[in-house]
Amino acid sequence: MNTTIIFTIATLAILGLLLAIVLYIVAQKFKVEEDPRIDTVESLLPGANCGGCGKAGCRAFAESAVKEGLGSIHCPVGGNPVMQKIAEALGQTIEAKDPQVAVVRCSGSCDKRKKTTVYDGLATCATIASLYGGDTDCRFGCLGRGDCEAVCKFDAIKINPNTGLPEVDEEKCTACGACVKACPKQIIELRNKGPKGRRVYVACRNQDKGAVARKACLAACIGCGKCAKTCPFEAITVENFLAYIDYTKCRMCRKCVVECPTGAIHEVNFPPRPAVQAPKPEEKKVEIPVQKTE
Repeated sequence: MNTTIIFTIATLAILGLLLAIVLYIVAQKFKVEEDPRIDTVESLLPGANCGGCGKAGCRAFAESAVKEGLGSIHCPVGGNPVMQKIAEALGQTIEAKDPQVAVVRCSGSCDKRKKTTVYDGLATCATIASLYGGDTDCRFGCLGRGDCEAVCKFDAIKINPNTGLPEVDEEKCTACGACVKACPKQIIELRNKGPKGRRVYVACRNQDKGAVARKACLAACIGCGKCAKTCPFEAITVENFLAYIDYTKCRMCRKCVVECPTGAIHEVNFPPRPAVQAPKPEEKKVEIPVQKTE
């Protein structure tokens, strides 16, 4: 009995050793040498693995940068400083990109949109969007369940409990685009931060006709076109009863903000407008009759 056990153990040990040798030989024969620059590029990246560059993660970004070149790929978290270091490490050149930030294109706060439906199911925007239009008559607006907040790795977007709308902390936002992908209503957009962080945009996605949109939300764009007519730079277009401002053309004169009858166009980080003083009433001259003396 003891001899049989010893023989079995010895056989298994020899077989295992032979298989290990075979595997080692095969691994060496088919081994693919990895470019050491991949590790270098990965070490320069912030390690967020957010997917904002369009790749699966920082490792995938590094592999693509080394094998295919930087091209149009960009790390939004690291921004231009990190991209410049990567370009220098790879001996390539890149063009600096304007910093971007997530913008919420919805003004339909709780006081602007009346609730018409009560939902008691799974509280996610994706679920609600797949079942019906939302709790209000505006089928284009924010659903307020925080899918954008849940996917943000930088704690840059929060649902305001008072308004029911997401708010972006532009100091924390890296423009990774995770919230953009998570929003089933497509109300979140990446836009250039603009000089001094100033930007002008239409905070609405409603594509209903004016009367219908206005009834659903007091702050909705009604597609009146007044903003487009007043813009001297042709930066505003109106399609499907909805205005849109092209930030590459906008010179931020803000004439459209004043012209919008519903307040759907927002201006961010501008200094307060000077107070408009009421014109002074004209002084009336009182003529005092002169008495003639005889």
